[in-house]
Amino acid sequence: MDTNGLIADLAWILLLGAIVTLLFKKLKQPVVLGYILAGFLASPKFVYLPSISNLENIEFWAEIGIVVLMFTLGLEFSFKKLLNSGASAIVTALIIITGMTMAGFGVGCLLHLNTINSMFLGGMISMSSTTIILKSLNDLGLRQHKFANLVLSVLIIEDLFGVLMLVILSSMAMGSVQGMELLFSLGKLMFFLVIWFLVGVYILPSLLVNLRRYLNDETLLVVSMALCFTMTTFSVMSGFSAELGAFVMGSILAGTMAAERIEHVVQPIKDLFGSVFFISVGMMVDPGVLATYWGEILLLAAVVIMGMIFFGTTGMLVTGQSLKVAMESGFTLTQIGEFSFIIASLGMTLGVLESNLYPIIVAVSVITIFTTPYFIKMAVPAYSIVERHLPANLQFLIDRYSKQSTDVSDTRRLWKDILSRYLWRVLLYSVVLLAITLVSKSYLFPLLIDLFPSWGKIIAYSVTLVVMLPFLVALSFSSTKPDERMRLHSTASFYDVPLVVMRIIRYLIALLFIVYFTTMAFNPLRGWIVGIAVFIFVIAFAGTRVVSRHTRIEKKFMDNLNIRENARSGRNNNLVDDLHQAYIRVGMGVPFVGDRLRNSHLRSHYGVSISSIQRGQLLLPLPDGEMRIFPGDILGVIGTDEQIKALNDDVDAGMKELENGMSAPVKVELSSIKLSETSPIIGVPLSNLNIRDDYYTMLVKVLKLDGSYVSPDPSTVLEAGDTVWVVGDPKEFVNMK
Repeated sequence: MDTNGLIADLAWILLLGAIVTLLFKKLKQPVVLGYILAGFLASPKFVYLPSISNLENIEFWAEIGIVVLMFTLGLEFSFKKLLNSGASAIVTALIIITGMTMAGFGVGCLLHLNTINSMFLGGMISMSSTTIILKSLNDLGLRQHKFANLVLSVLIIEDLFGVLMLVILSSMAMGSVQGMELLFSLGKLMFFLVIWFLVGVYILPSLLVNLRRYLNDETLLVVSMALCFTMTTFSVMSGFSAELGAFVMGSILAGTMAAERIEHVVQPIKDLFGSVFFISVGMMVDPGVLATYWGEILLLAAVVIMGMIFFGTTGMLVTGQSLKVAMESGFTLTQIGEFSFIIASLGMTLGVLESNLYPIIVAVSVITIFTTPYFIKMAVPAYSIVERHLPANLQFLIDRYSKQSTDVSDTRRLWKDILSRYLWRVLLYSVVLLAITLVSKSYLFPLLIDLFPSWGKIIAYSVTLVVMLPFLVALSFSSTKPDERMRLHSTASFYDVPLVVMRIIRYLIALLFIVYFTTMAFNPLRGWIVGIAVFIFVIAFAGTRVVSRHTRIEKKFMDNLNIRENARSGRNNNLVDDLHQAYIRVGMGVPFVGDRLRNSHLRSHYGVSISSIQRGQLLLPLPDGEMRIFPGDILGVIGTDEQIKALNDDVDAGMKELENGMSAPVKVELSSIKLSETSPIIGVPLSNLNIRDDYYTMLVKVLKLDGSYVSPDPSTVLEAGDTVWVVGDPKEFVNMK
């Protein structure tokens, strides 16, 4: 009976979802709104239709929907993209969360809530909905715009800050904010993110490359979803959300060669369970709550919308974005979603949240979700109004600040690259060393001490130290390249001072790791003595084998991190002299798509040779000149760096030009038209007309006045009263009558 109820509930909501979304498609409205309406119609609150038998059934499907949506979001947003836009995203997210939390706290005080409820209210309205925004951007065709990538970066950072917010609110609910617990939660989050990132990037890209011959669409779907749910489970076991784990795994797979195929095979699952999630949101709509607390709901909805626009736009402007991009970002963030429900559930579980706040926040969420697509559409018109009325001096300051943020001197850019690489290496290798230490302490030491009571501790210490050695070497030695030091020397005479300070800091960190591990294994006195001795050995006598081992580890990691870019550019795939082999995917809009190889002019225009064509699961090695190039083909291209780059640039430009020039599809119908005496196509042979181009129409049959049917040819002359059967754009038919 439980299984039947589960399937019956799913069938009912999907049936309603199908009907309502078809209607919304016809009305040219975002389908996410249709899903929300379908959820309300299927809920017990709407008494005129049968409702689902068990709300927990839908919550089960919706949880899967959130996981799959976050996984596919990660597939489109790799860790590399997140790192590249991290500084701007972090600053903007901090401004939004701080500003909205204060605004929510102020509204709570206005509504006479106590301090803890006001803080929870501020937390609930401080973060936008990743899933709603992603769905809306996809439905509106704005996913590839610049502001969309910036907004998604901000949303991911918001989710990371959301974990910390849960800790802070929990501490407040228990009576005090415990600083050590907050720091521990932050450290734990960073630790697991770095470990997941390092292990995933080091293993998965190479694994998928080695298994590619066995990965058809079916097995690739099974493997990718297995990885998604495994990471989701591990994330929950580590004390984080399932959504975070799904996103992390998607981001790791986004850097692999199989990312586009995974995205393709997972798409139907995302569409199915994603629709269930949005339907579940609609089921939370309660007309009774709307009627009772309509004033509070409208006030909070207005605060969310106006606050997100203001703080989102301000955050983007502060980080150097243009006014247009900033306003597009701010107008996109005008809603709250799933994280608001998580915070509300936490407050209810802890028994500190007033019972009426939960349905109020659900109603505010539904209202803001409904209005999200419309505010996204309003961004550009609002920008045009602001631009016309903005004082010239203020416009000049914004433009100059935005330009200064992007125009950085070579020296500052060089120091930025050196410092960012330095900090990331210190962070990554410190986390790796800490992970090795913890694993050794928890598993290796107990195992070897049980097996070898006398020598087990020394063996475990030695084995662990050997494993740690390459990473200690990497942490101790400079990451600055020789050419960078030469460039710094040419710009400043004191360049070596900060580099020496950076080296000393690295030495101290490496020393502390050795001393900490030795102390953990033996005692503090021996830890310092042995630790310092081992550190001196590492610095003075680190052999070439240790350095080469670390170099191989780091090279494999960097190759896997950049595997998609390297495959496109041919880097790391040297053939002869300066020739490389690259793999380039072509799509519609590329000039030579549809041509035979001999007519594509790839060799004459770019100087490259085509060694293979990958078409789905079919590999076509050494194609001849008669082979055609189809959209979606992956071309194996052999050429120099310059030749491959020129081809890549033209491929990207062609696809971007097609995307920017795409308009609404033309409707094509078969219809009959009776020609009048004023018709512009009568009395002239068809050979003298240009019906296809002038009317976007094809003539297929003619019914003459005597009742006979005629197949038109170039000599056919149409007369008034003839009925013609045409295929084309129905809007043009009226011009032919």
